[in-house]
Amino acid sequence: MFEKILIANRGEIALRIQRACREMGIKTVVVHSEADREAKYVKLADESVCIGPAPSAQSYLNMPAIISAAEVTDAEAIHPGYGFLSENADFAERVEQSGFVFIGPRPESIRMMGDKVTAKQTMIKAGVPCVPGSEGALPDDPKEIVRIARKVGYPVIIKAAGGGGGRGMRVVHTEAALLNAVTMTKTEAGAAFGNPEVYMEKFLENPRHVEIQILADEFKNAIWLGERDCSMQRRHQKVIEEAPAPGIPRKIVERIGDRCAEACRKMGYRGAGTFEFLYENGEFYFIEMNTRVQVEHPVTEMITGVDIVQEQIRIAAGEKLRYRQRDIVLNGHAIECRINAEDPFKFTPSPGRINAWHAPGGPGIRVDSHVYAGYFVPPNYDSMVGKVISYGATREQAIRRMQIALSEMVVEGIQTNIALHRELMVDARFIEGGTNIHYLEHKLANKPDLPKTTEIKS
Repeated sequence: MFEKILIANRGEIALRIQRACREMGIKTVVVHSEADREAKYVKLADESVCIGPAPSAQSYLNMPAIISAAEVTDAEAIHPGYGFLSENADFAERVEQSGFVFIGPRPESIRMMGDKVTAKQTMIKAGVPCVPGSEGALPDDPKEIVRIARKVGYPVIIKAAGGGGGRGMRVVHTEAALLNAVTMTKTEAGAAFGNPEVYMEKFLENPRHVEIQILADEFKNAIWLGERDCSMQRRHQKVIEEAPAPGIPRKIVERIGDRCAEACRKMGYRGAGTFEFLYENGEFYFIEMNTRVQVEHPVTEMITGVDIVQEQIRIAAGEKLRYRQRDIVLNGHAIECRINAEDPFKFTPSPGRINAWHAPGGPGIRVDSHVYAGYFVPPNYDSMVGKVISYGATREQAIRRMQIALSEMVVEGIQTNIALHRELMVDARFIEGGTNIHYLEHKLANKPDLPKTTEIKS
């Protein structure tokens, strides 16, 4: 097992990894930008190294600075967390070439899954169901593009092969708009991702977003840890996640979970990963694989009892998986609300000084957050300041506990989206379960009058 790990990230995930390491008796090195000098995880680390000024490009995306920090502190491995360089195959390669262990998949696996065309082809070979569409990147021949679209059936969606995070996508409803949409998406993809290739898929009208968490070791052992429903989204960004997904028959979920684990064995995948699917009319359709730990991993931990971050570390250290599929038993229900520093209904970012911070507690409540009273939320990064997770023996109990937790939570000095979460926890459609990925945006679009709040208080 490693004696010292460098955490190449910030925010709540840096603290989460740090806590996992401390529990395992592993020393931690935290890298930070000048803007994060006062962060909680920096103060708690065994060692910390400032790797640059506030902008991400000069700090958290600065590969030479991160690797140098590992060298001067004698760290043995680097955990990338999520975001930043976590799914950058070049970074994983440079980490290993520099003599450190990358706590994540092999660079070739990251590359394979990072290219959406290659990922889809790999899944088809592995027997994982995919959305009907082009077999690979769209050709240059306009007639062939039109032929593919007619075969798939409108509406279709044009996607960037190297895209992610909801960017590089365009929905097309008519043949007249098709070729122009393809050209525009190619141009945007080349500028944003350095890869102009695009592909086409059938556009599902009202799907849910359901994902399968997997763990796999170097010895081709792979298991899946249940599913998560992440359908409550705004602009392709998840707002609320829960596990298990309400209302989906277990036999269907088990069949798809087993296929995901088998796909990992076939491609020699190593580490934690998540298969993301659209689910509509009783069918799962693969859309992409995330080759890292997910923001929403706590809901899976709550219902399985498996510490996903610690398992990542054990796998990276060369250990065999400690679990077999029969050991994974799902108990109860968990819900996660992402708490962001933003206007709760206009979604404008709200960086600044937190004057008061009161986190909720009680049975079944977990709060993953790096902030505290007096902490300054910098304007340079993602607006998430924490996650509130509730667990209950039933979904109804998990919802009720989340309602109570949100009513207790106090954040003053900045705006947060707590008011939105409070509203969603009493929303009749959410309580019923099974809302599709468009539900939240439709709800917000039809909201009669937005509250003029400047501060969120309990």
